[in-house]
Amino acid sequence: MQAIDIMTPKVVSVGPDAEVSEIARLLLHHRISAVPVVDAEHRVIGIVSEGDLMRRVEDDDGHGRSWWLTLFAGGKSASDYVKSHGRKAHEVMTPNPMTVEENTPLHTIARLLEKHRIKRVPVVRDGKLVGIVSRANLLQGMANAAVAPTQSPMDDRKIREAILKEVEDNTGVQTEGISVIVDGGVVEVWGLVESLEQKQAVTVAAENIPGVMKVENHLGLMPRGVGYI
Repeated sequence: MQAIDIMTPKVVSVGPDAEVSEIARLLLHHRISAVPVVDAEHRVIGIVSEGDLMRRVEDDDGHGRSWWLTLFAGGKSASDYVKSHGRKAHEVMTPNPMTVEENTPLHTIARLLEKHRIKRVPVVRDGKLVGIVSRANLLQGMANAAVAPTQSPMDDRKIREAILKEVEDNTGVQTEGISVIVDGGVVEVWGLVESLEQKQAVTVAAENIPGVMKVENHLGLMPRGVGYI
């Protein structure tokens, strides 16, 4: 399996001049923990995570850096100040993040996440953003990789694309919040939805796609009061 087989294809992204407050609202609304920053040609130039925003809160509370670290470092650096007080995406983002091509094998992605201690990696095609792979996507894909497929990877990819489109167009479920994996016509769905009705709608949407042999719906219900995962 490759990145294209497990990635979340509908990626919430922002431009370099997006306001920090707008980014926070996007994370909450879409229940995600980071957004890629893209330029006018949709090329990934950075990423803003919930950690980047939380550091701003820590700094505002006076707990951003231990006093002895500040002492030895000679005070807060200019880059620290920009990260904690910047108002635009390009000021607070992690620049030039790791990316992978859509044909990157899962084991390569796993090593990349482990080596660089990151939780997600944008997927690009011809340098442009087409998806994102999280640790959850990766674990779900690796769990399925042990099962030998009965259909070609291309057939499974077409089925997956059709399921995502059906869910997006007709169920009211935000596809960026779920992970769909198809292996040999067997569909597994992971993530969180808002109600049992939405969970059932995803199952029905998948069952109605030609080529689907079985649907295993592992979707959970979003706890009340939880903004994002």
